[in-house]
Amino acid sequence: MFTKIIRWLNWFSQTRGFWTNVQSAILQQYREFLLQQERYQNTKRLNQFEYQVFSQNGEDGILSEIFKRIEETNRIFVEIGVGSGLENNTTFLLLKDWKGAWIEGNRRSVAFIKKHFAAPLYDGRLSVLQEVVSRENAEFLLTKLGIPIAPDLLSIDIDRNTYYVLETILRLFRPRVIVVEYNGLFPPNIDWKVDYSPTHLWNRTSYFGASLKAYELLGQQFGYSLVGCDLCGINAFLVRADLCDNKFEAPFTAENHYEPLRDFMVYRAGHPRAFTDLV
Repeated sequence: MFTKIIRWLNWFSQTRGFWTNVQSAILQQYREFLLQQERYQNTKRLNQFEYQVFSQNGEDGILSEIFKRIEETNRIFVEIGVGSGLENNTTFLLLKDWKGAWIEGNRRSVAFIKKHFAAPLYDGRLSVLQEVVSRENAEFLLTKLGIPIAPDLLSIDIDRNTYYVLETILRLFRPRVIVVEYNGLFPPNIDWKVDYSPTHLWNRTSYFGASLKAYELLGQQFGYSLVGCDLCGINAFLVRADLCDNKFEAPFTAENHYEPLRDFMVYRAGHPRAFTDLV
């Protein structure tokens, strides 16, 4: 019995690379199939520009295209919920000489960041703060980090309470572009958000965050337009309305830009990511 198990493990080890490549090829074909649909043919839509460097999905490409259209100003970002720094929405910007701040609640992740992002931390291009962000402390933490009133980019991925943290930040700050994770299980006409609880974290169920319609309406309240979502149906992109002009696909509604949850498309191809040599 154990001999069979060992043989199976050896076979799996030898063929794992092959099946990884097969999976990658299938997902790429599916992505191309989606983009051939009439919905995505308008050049103002952002999905044709998706690509992944350090982002979880196609956010790196979408953000590059957004800033190509509205231009960069101070090249400052703030990202809340960054993990280890190797899979988020601003590491690629850091490589392009932006500067900014990361806030992460996990102690081990922050320790990893301090070790493997030592250069940008040392030269002042990056600040990192270990904190669990809530509605009660969000404004204080951004002020403590010296974030300007209108940074070029704000990205939030803290699962359960994302909606309420964004709502609080927008009462003082005016980021030009916002990336926020929405709950793609809810159809685009439903305005829903989780009950706020500063002491609860995501319990890894579908009870988290807010629907895309909720973010559309929140954005409108503070002068932002919903300009797109990624194909995986995970991230929504909002741009300050005074910057949109005729640069993005209207109408700026959840019904127009909603992408259903396609979490099976969340896939990282290529070599393991590293910002510097991992020591």
